[in-house]
Amino acid sequence: MGSIDYFLLLLGMGLVTYIPRWIPLFYLTRRSLPPLIVQWLDLIPAAILSALLLPPLVTTGEPLYFTLYLPQLWVAIPTLIFALWTRSLGGTVVLGMFLFWLVDIFMS
Repeated sequence: MGSIDYFLLLLGMGLVTYIPRWIPLFYLTRRSLPPLIVQWLDLIPAAILSALLLPPLVTTGEPLYFTLYLPQLWVAIPTLIFALWTRSLGGTVVLGMFLFWLVDIFMS
C-alpha cells in the first residue's frame, strides 16, 4: 500500500467514526426532546457503568460462575456507599485503594 492508500484509509475511518456522531448532534441541537426521552437518556450512563462493573464483581473462574465471595465485591460495597454519601471522587478512590490494601494484607 502506498502513502495515498493509507491517507484514504485514515480519511475513510475518520469519516465513518465522525459522521454517525455528528448527524444526531446537528439534528438534535435545533430541537427540544420530550421530557420522557430526556429522562430515559439520563439513565444510560448508569446502565453502562453497571454493565461494565457488575460482572467482574460477582463472577469468577473459567467458565464464569456467580459467587458473592469475591474480595472485589466486598470492597466495592463500602466504597459505593462512601461515594454516594460524600460525592467525593478523590475520597472514594483513596478509600477503595485502602480497602483493597487491607483485603490484600488479610487474604495473603
